Amino acid sequence: MGEEPPFFSIIVPTYDRPGQLATCLHSLSRLDYRRDRFQVIVVDDGSKIPLEVAVASFNDRLDVALLTQPQAGPATARNTGVARAKGDFLVFTDDDCAPTPDWLQKLAARFGAAPDRGIVGRTLNTLPDNLYSTASQLLIDYLCAYYNADPNQAHFITSNNLAVPADSFHAIGGFDMTFPRAGGEDREFCDRWLRHGYRMTYAKEVLVYHNHRLTFRAFWRQHFNYGRGAFRFHHLRAQRGSERIRLEPFSFYQNLLRYPLSQAPGRRALLLAVLLVVSQAANAAGFFWEKLHRDS
Repeated sequence: MGEEPPFFSIIVPTYDRPGQLATCLHSLSRLDYRRDRFQVIVVDDGSKIPLEVAVASFNDRLDVALLTQPQAGPATARNTGVARAKGDFLVFTDDDCAPTPDWLQKLAARFGAAPDRGIVGRTLNTLPDNLYSTASQLLIDYLCAYYNADPNQAHFITSNNLAVPADSFHAIGGFDMTFPRAGGEDREFCDRWLRHGYRMTYAKEVLVYHNHRLTFRAFWRQHFNYGRGAFRFHHLRAQRGSERIRLEPFSFYQNLLRYPLSQAPGRRALLLAVLLVVSQAANAAGFFWEKLHRDS
């Protein structure tokens, strides 16, 4: 008999998005992986809309459990899910994401080669006609290209496509639950993961599709919150006595603005470049807003 494939625990934090959650669970039900070798744990982060029906409709297709908690943010929700996890490996995605059918197969192959590493996969935007969603994904793509230029020494992760050994996750203390909202908690987790001597691999073949429709207001709020999270991240690092994080060189920002020109044609590239400027302005505003309110 062949060796058993690894057992995965998939953690999905969710809040008030039953339709998108159902799409996510549908994609998980189509995974090309033995059904007895993975579980799905959905964690409801204080939704106002009941999610029981959306989850229960997949009971015949998935080993799926729904946990609930008072609203505390995705970092706490992920840890809540992990507390019920049985897997040797923990896999995180979001309710607005749809992994490809070979998702767990690709992760199993990676862990078979390096079982002690974390793995961050690639995220693809499913809304190319939405400029705001496209710009947000373009920023993620640029950061992955910059910080994960050596895929075996990755320094940037997104928590909607992340897998780690369960033992190592527990060894570093999981996600920091002082982050009350999405933004910065994945960055802090990656920093602590690397500081503990673990390594992260960027695996482009590990894919999820991301369906996050944004308006200008939602786009600004998203990046404003990322800035708030960035301040919290820097504050925590300072408390731990870590060296101060230096600003990236000017070329980093120059290349960021040029990046859309290599990814989109003409006028669309210029609009995306403008939105990347807006994202950085919103991020800076959120950073200083958080600093002022913490200092006051």
